[in-house]
Amino acid sequence: MKMTTRFGLAAAALALASGGALAQQKLKWAHVYETSEPYHTQSVWAAEEIKKRTNGKFEITVHPASSLGKETDINQGMTLGTVDMIISGPSFASRSYPRLGIAYYPFIFRDADHLIAYSKSPVFKEMIDGYRAKTGIQILAYTYYGARHTTAQKPFTDCAGMKGLKIRVPDVPAYMATPKSCGANPTPIAFAEVYLALQNGTVEAQENPLTTIEAKKFYEVQKAIMLTGHIVDGLTTQVAPHVWNKLTDAEKKIFSDVALEAAAKASEQIKKREAELVDEFKKKGIAVVNVNRKSFSDAVLKSASLESMGFDKKDYDRIVALK
Repeated sequence: MKMTTRFGLAAAALALASGGALAQQKLKWAHVYETSEPYHTQSVWAAEEIKKRTNGKFEITVHPASSLGKETDINQGMTLGTVDMIISGPSFASRSYPRLGIAYYPFIFRDADHLIAYSKSPVFKEMIDGYRAKTGIQILAYTYYGARHTTAQKPFTDCAGMKGLKIRVPDVPAYMATPKSCGANPTPIAFAEVYLALQNGTVEAQENPLTTIEAKKFYEVQKAIMLTGHIVDGLTTQVAPHVWNKLTDAEKKIFSDVALEAAAKASEQIKKREAELVDEFKKKGIAVVNVNRKSFSDAVLKSASLESMGFDKKDYDRIVALK
């Protein structure tokens, strides 16, 4: 009798063990950023933390630096089922749900704290819900990416100084709005190819936050940084519908909590690094130029109105009013 009981317990334990192993889910988390950047290091922390808090159920591997494809590819992968989680600018999500794109309207955010206030606001919650209703994709968190500044081979101090400049921008209308309004020639090139394009003269300029200019080493192939700050940028952490819809409520809370913690830590690291970089770039011999930002914002409001880009003035007013 005892032997039978022991055999039964052993069989049950074996079944439980194999069931547990089979139940473990391997997920792919993709992004286009370098392994040195907080978006990667905090994603790796989040992957481990989700594993820990779900007792090993989710084994998440983070794939950095466009290793699973360009930003367009990994966004498409969320609906195709080839990617399970991403960190990506909501400009790509706005192709499916245009309302999200208003966050890229030039000069809508004052600074990092304003963007973070937006990420916790009712208007952003409405957008998350609308995006999930349209695509099934769940946005978990918003990370501060940085204020986007312009680099070029020659310095300039106002909007007129951009005239005729061949500048790389992401293939998104809101990113093109400032250069277009100033008479520049915005040229979409994939993020992974920007350094080479600057090096070989395919484009003369590009725009990105100081932390990205550092991480991607754009300062090696550009002579000046103009502090245009035309877009205060953020990245969203997203989970694909084929994963999100199968999570229990408790698991959804774990994914959300961890993503928010990771985003908060990454945002603080970016803010701190931004503050240090102006002096560091100057020490490298790069010209860092303060510009007449009003000349840029006036040009955008005149030639790229909210309505012309398909955005809602009510959303704009609610966002601008946030404290």
